[in-house]
Amino acid sequence: MLHIGAVTLLTIVHLTAGRDALLVLAGFGAGLFNGVAGGGTLISFPVLLALGYPAIVANVTSTVGIWPGYLGGVAGFRREIAEQRDHFRMLAPVTIVGATVGAILLLTTPSSAFTRLAPWLVLFASALFAIGPLLTRWLAGEESMLRTRPVALGIGIFLAALYGGYFGAAMGVIILAVLGLTLPDTLARAGGIRTILSVLANGVAAIVFIIHGHLQWGAAGLLAAGCLVGGYVGAALARKLPSSILRVIVIAIGLATGIRLLVG
Repeated sequence: MLHIGAVTLLTIVHLTAGRDALLVLAGFGAGLFNGVAGGGTLISFPVLLALGYPAIVANVTSTVGIWPGYLGGVAGFRREIAEQRDHFRMLAPVTIVGATVGAILLLTTPSSAFTRLAPWLVLFASALFAIGPLLTRWLAGEESMLRTRPVALGIGIFLAALYGGYFGAAMGVIILAVLGLTLPDTLARAGGIRTILSVLANGVAAIVFIIHGHLQWGAAGLLAAGCLVGGYVGAALARKLPSSILRVIVIAIGLATGIRLLVG
């Protein structure tokens, strides 16, 4: 039994061999998609909802469970990350504060309110994920006209991290947009700093959730096991497969989930 916000939730979900296998597969899918195109939360979150977890518990458990899969992205961008230590030192504190505020805001949101908000968050994340390639191409064309805007950069990263701590899906798209509009740099380098900030924001949120205890450890562990393997496979596939196919699948799952939550 969990006490979240002003509502007490009974979250007794009995795991069976079939449910265990489904959670491992969901973790694998989330890690795979994050490694290739992003959007892993839009895989794990709907599966947890389908297994009967309340929306807040599903969100918390998903955040903790799929975090290990992001580490593969850090390894893939290690050169770009190493070249931007100054930016990381400047943006890390902002990211930590924003993610902490977002995570606490989630834990203090009444379950009924988050349940009503969840479909719109899923649809918003799906829309952001859908326009990600268009945004990337647009930002690439704008690089020569940009100049550094430190105030806008700090505020934008704080808001992106706050959103990431609260829900998380498509946070990377928001961070990329903020970086592209406020730093005169290449998208490859922006991708590196986006990856490390995403890992930091999700890690901070996961720590807050673990401290408060509002997660299902068994489900999170199964997701993490699948996500570690999926993240490794995704990093390898990212160099071989067109991400457009996986992107369409993630968007379709997100739209179906959001619509189902609205009508259900």
